[in-house]
Parts: sequence; structure tokens; C-alpha cells
Amino acid sequence: MSTATTSSPSPTPSGAANDGALAARVTGLTKTYGRGDNVVHALRGVDLQVPRGRFTAIMGPSGSGKSTLMHCIAGLDAATAGEVEVAGRRLTGLDDTALTLFRREHIGFVFQAFNLLPMLTAGQNILLPLELSGRAVDRERYDSVVDLLGLGDRIGHRPSELSGGQQQRVAIARALVADPAIVFADEPTGNLDSDASAEILGHLRRSVHEGGMTVVMVTHELEAAAYADDVVVLHDGAITAHLVEPDVDQLTAALRRRVA
Repeated sequence: MSTATTSSPSPTPSGAANDGALAARVTGLTKTYGRGDNVVHALRGVDLQVPRGRFTAIMGPSGSGKSTLMHCIAGLDAATAGEVEVAGRRLTGLDDTALTLFRREHIGFVFQAFNLLPMLTAGQNILLPLELSGRAVDRERYDSVVDLLGLGDRIGHRPSELSGGQQQRVAIARALVADPAIVFADEPTGNLDSDASAEILGHLRRSVHEGGMTVVMVTHELEAAAYADDVVVLHDGAITAHLVEPDVDQLTAALRRRVA
């Protein structure tokens, strides 16, 4: 596999598409917590372009800023400075109501905890966000997502009747069914064993390569990141590498590299 790592990392991998093919872009993103001697710099002027229709992983050691970066891009947290644009919409400066509406219409989320309602079937859980927002169900889209994730024979089952991997597939389907501009996955395999993790990562990759989705995943696992098309590596709140289709050895080397 090839890599696009440099000592002064580019905000986008070589060969990335132009602005019209970007799912998200951040410019000069800074996030600080606290004041004075207690200030913590979670992000330090991050520039990043997320290509549409690709699987991007964000990696880094604990405290590197990877979750903060995802939360800022997804509109779950406000940056201290810098610009965030998702699906062509500038999120910087939007109030909470506008951000909530934007996330509901354009962003999907998959978390480590499956967050399925136990009294509902898999199919009902998948459709719940559409029902809560009053959006019509696109049955063709629903059937396509269910087929893509291999859930056809599990739609009538409740979460307690599903394995952990099957529950996470339902959570992914719930994120995909509204056809969002971008899906954020925060440590999606953290509660799964190795076999189920590989299954979920394979499905996320399929949702990109066969379903045309854009997925951004935060992970600390080398094996998980190796499923991605692009991997962004952070240290101390700054991007130190941006790799294209890396293998585990390349990821290991990038994680050892610090900002010069």
C-alpha cells in the first residue's frame, strides 16, 4: 500500500479531490480548555480536508486531540478558533438550534455503545431517527442499507436477541438510513471481540466503497485504522501524518513520530 506521510503533513492526501468533492474541511482549528497556567491545548491550528466517498480514520495516543477533532467537525463541540465546514455549510457561529437541525439532516453517528432501544425491533430502531424528525421513510434506501449490512433476517429481532456485532450493525444502519453527508464513528468496535470488530469494520468499509458513504472514524486500534482509505495521525493536538491506505507497519511508524 502507498503512503502520503511527510515531515510537514499535508491537510489532505495526495490525489484528493477538489473542494466540490469534500465532505468536510477545517481550517486553523484550535481548541483550548481552562485558563492561565491551567490551559490545555487540545487542538493547535489543525487544517484538514475530508474527501467525500472515502473512509477516514483519526488516530493518536490518549490525549492527542482525536476525539476533540471529531466532536468539533461534527458540531458537537465548539472550537476556540478556526473554521469548520461540513457538506458545504459553515458550522462556525451557528447557534445550538441550528446545529441540532444540521446534525439531524446531514450527519450520522455510530458510537461505542450501541444505544438501541430494547423494546423496539432492529427495524424500528433503524427507522427511529426518521420518525422522530418527521421525515418520510425512503423504503428503497432502507432496503438497500439493510441488505448492505446483512440484516435482512434480523429486522424483527429485539436487541437482546442480537449479538454485539449485530447490534452495532443495526446502529450503523440507523446512521446510514437517512443518507447523511457524513457518518462519524467514535471507537465503534470498542465493545466488540476481534471477530465482531473485523465484521463491523468490513461493513463500514463496504458502506463507503459500495454504498457511497463518507465515514470518519476515531480509533486507537492499529488494526481498525488499517481498514481506512485515509488515516490522520495526531500528536499533542496537531496533525503529524496523513497516510493513504496504510498498513499496520506504516501506522506504527507514524504513531511514533512527533511534531518536529
